[in-house]
Amino acid sequence: MAKAAGQEEKDFDVVMGELCPACSQKSLALMEREQEIPFFGKVFLFSMTCSSCKFHKADVECAEQREPVKCSIEVSGSDDMSIRVVKSSQATVKIPYVADILPGESSNGYVTNIEGILQRVKHQVEVVRDTEEDEAAVQKAKSLIKKINRAVWGDEKLKIIIEDPGGNSAIISDKAAVEKLKVKSPA
Repeated sequence: MAKAAGQEEKDFDVVMGELCPACSQKSLALMEREQEIPFFGKVFLFSMTCSSCKFHKADVECAEQREPVKCSIEVSGSDDMSIRVVKSSQATVKIPYVADILPGESSNGYVTNIEGILQRVKHQVEVVRDTEEDEAAVQKAKSLIKKINRAVWGDEKLKIIIEDPGGNSAIISDKAAVEKLKVKSPA
């Protein structure tokens, strides 16, 4: 596999036959890889996948400690679709007037681009469209799918916000606004 200029990576380290937290079978594969992401730094990519029950969990962590971060960008054209995004499992992704991707037990971390984020959201909205019985919800889903498609084609502007209390997420672009995330302390 060819590597992008300036991008260093090593193959995944794999441990097979671990106990799956979902089905308790010894069929879990643990994988780890470190990767250098230009303009962001070294990250560790982790994943676990069970060959028995198909349980999957993935995350991204920075090699160095980072402050809580809030990144935002206005997507205004098809050229923006290739902007690199790093999202940890702790991060919340907000697309105002479209959808939010909330962290939780089943949340995954990943390295993608703006189009990848929009395609993930579109897929979730398509599930609602195809399974919802309420006609108003189906119509709203169809409208959101059209909005997402127009944004991917560069015909509509969208704002994307990523809030990460662990600081392991980023939108890697000069167009992105980056600020410290104000984290609420536990009561």
